[in-house]
Amino acid sequence: MDILSFIGENITFIYLIVLMIFVGIELISHVPSVLHTPLMSGANAIHGVVLIGAIIVLGKAGEDDLFSKAVGFVGVVVGTLNVIGGFVVTDRMLEMFKKKQKGSSKT
Repeated sequence: MDILSFIGENITFIYLIVLMIFVGIELISHVPSVLHTPLMSGANAIHGVVLIGAIIVLGKAGEDDLFSKAVGFVGVVVGTLNVIGGFVVTDRMLEMFKKKQKGSSKT
């Protein structure tokens, strides 16, 4: 498949992806710091859906369909890393809002 014909056939989707990137960057850069924790929790839920989708792809892959198995496996690994990393970051952010007890110090 020629790359120029691929671009010509899918130019609408390419414009859409570029527009989504610019809108996403603009939105994220204007989010107040107070809203980062709730947004991170929402992102974790979305990554959980991606993880379920990747597991479904793996389950529906045929015996000889190595491409679907590879994409499903990569989706499961990346989705799992995103979910775990998101919860770790959310937990660390919530720790910053807890009040420190008097007389206890961490070393």
